[in-house]
Amino acid sequence: MKKILAVPYVLLFIFSLIGCSNNPKKINTVKDKTAQEILGNPNYLAMSYGGYRHSDHGIEPSIDELKEDMKLLSAIGVGILRTYKLHLPHASNLVKAIEQLKQEDPSFEMYVMLGIWIDCKNAWTDQPLNHNEESPRNAVEVSKAVELANDYPDIIKVLAVGNEAMVKWQSGYYVEPWIILKWVKHLQSLKSNGELSSDLWITSSDNFASWGGGENQYHVPDLDTLIKEVDFISMHTYPMHDTHYNPQFWGVLEEEGGFSELAKIDASMQRSLEYAKNQYDGVKNYMQKLGVDKPIHIGETGWATVCNSLYGQNGAKATDEYKEAIFHDLMRAWTNKNSIGCFYFEGFDEPWKDANNPNGSENHFGLFTVGGKAKFALWDAVDKGVFEGLTRNGNPITKTFNGDKYALLETVQVPGIIQLHNQH
Repeated sequence: MKKILAVPYVLLFIFSLIGCSNNPKKINTVKDKTAQEILGNPNYLAMSYGGYRHSDHGIEPSIDELKEDMKLLSAIGVGILRTYKLHLPHASNLVKAIEQLKQEDPSFEMYVMLGIWIDCKNAWTDQPLNHNEESPRNAVEVSKAVELANDYPDIIKVLAVGNEAMVKWQSGYYVEPWIILKWVKHLQSLKSNGELSSDLWITSSDNFASWGGGENQYHVPDLDTLIKEVDFISMHTYPMHDTHYNPQFWGVLEEEGGFSELAKIDASMQRSLEYAKNQYDGVKNYMQKLGVDKPIHIGETGWATVCNSLYGQNGAKATDEYKEAIFHDLMRAWTNKNSIGCFYFEGFDEPWKDANNPNGSENHFGLFTVGGKAKFALWDAVDKGVFEGLTRNGNPITKTFNGDKYALLETVQVPGIIQLHNQH
């Protein structure tokens, strides 16, 4: 939950007088934290955040809607958010919304890892892609990030250069590591010159393989230099996707055949956690082979609750609210215990991500539905009253399935028997 520094009663009295004055800004009673103090601190849970509420991505969330979401996320202990790009108003509006909340409530805390979108040359066009050259737009993104970081140093604590911008299966826009390295070095030089705060951390947020934890094709000198240049590694791990693409961990072992259905699922979810931990260890081992010792945090991981294709009832049987809740709780327990920041993906469902397929998995990674219903992972929070007085889209926060666990469990399927011997 939010950590608030103790303040003498006399100061609280002074602050209350200031709050009643004509000054529109209240003095904030919380000492700003650095990225080093926030990441991996279980009092400041991390969350990936978009907040788009419509299938039309052109409809931006308003400042009031962003503030509504901030209050909900803060209520469940989230203290730092990750954004993705700057060519739309969303990220700029988000920091404005947080600033307004801090003015309204001096005890409010929320920080941001600001994403800088990076593309290769001709990405999102009908022109031939060149992954070894970059889009001219990248410089605009970096410039905007620097501007915002200087305008809101009390909120923006990390700049992340690129989102899955090096992993080669992002074939529509990935770049070679030297392009990410170029911009990381640029931002680090601005810190050295005093043009950015020296406490601001610089990273790139990418798939575990892109950080050296996977195939040898990624083990290149520019990656090695990048690992030495960033302030920490932000890696992604998605066991849910690999229930289809690399499913050696997914399913029921022969010796588990006598388990109850939920026990079979729980065992599969525990193996999913171990799968993520192995990917984390792969990145850590590669980093240490380079003689580098710095934090590794999880920039993204999550579990969808609906899918009508690869991960759903006709596929891996991976997606439902029960499995999301188990994965969320396992990841939080492991990362909190080991001081690993985990930007869980994500706070709210976003229907624009697969707009032409409402039941596509990309639309359903949230812990909340678009309308503000708390999925199973948050039912306990509803019972504890942490959302009392809070709304989304004007709706009070209630449970999915009307809180009927039996109805929820009717949607849960047990994955099949593992065909290969378990490797863990």
